[in-house]
Amino acid sequence: MGVSGSGKTTVGAALAVALGLGFVDADDLHPAANIDKMTAGIPLTDADRWPWLDAVGAVVARAHTVVACSALRRAYRDRLRAAAPDLALVYLHADRELLARRMHRPGHFMPTSLLDSQLATLEPPTLDERPLSFDVAEPVEDIVTAAAALLEDR
Repeated sequence: MGVSGSGKTTVGAALAVALGLGFVDADDLHPAANIDKMTAGIPLTDADRWPWLDAVGAVVARAHTVVACSALRRAYRDRLRAAAPDLALVYLHADRELLARRMHRPGHFMPTSLLDSQLATLEPPTLDERPLSFDVAEPVEDIVTAAAALLEDR
């Protein structure tokens, strides 16, 4: 979990391989209307997100799947936990400058202009959510190795 540019897809896909699990990018589950809004630089509302989160929750509920999902607010993560009570969070974060640099991805619908709205929406996970927290300024391989070891211990 984390804002756009935090490396959710890169880390999630590599983590899935390291754990021998399937991988799904929650961006692929957005309805066209959500993608159109984000492409136009319009932040999503909770009303836009609820059906998408329900679709993500259905995927998370399937065993043996790593899902890359922003899950920015506690309420969103609670909704995912309602579908998958054993949800494990890997929280990826970085400073705004690094995130902005990483958001320049050819062909991706999320414009850099939405980074500030994502950061404003972000409610970092609290200790009771038992997140595994990583600064993505660190090498992907180091994050994946540490996250895989911690997840295997759970």
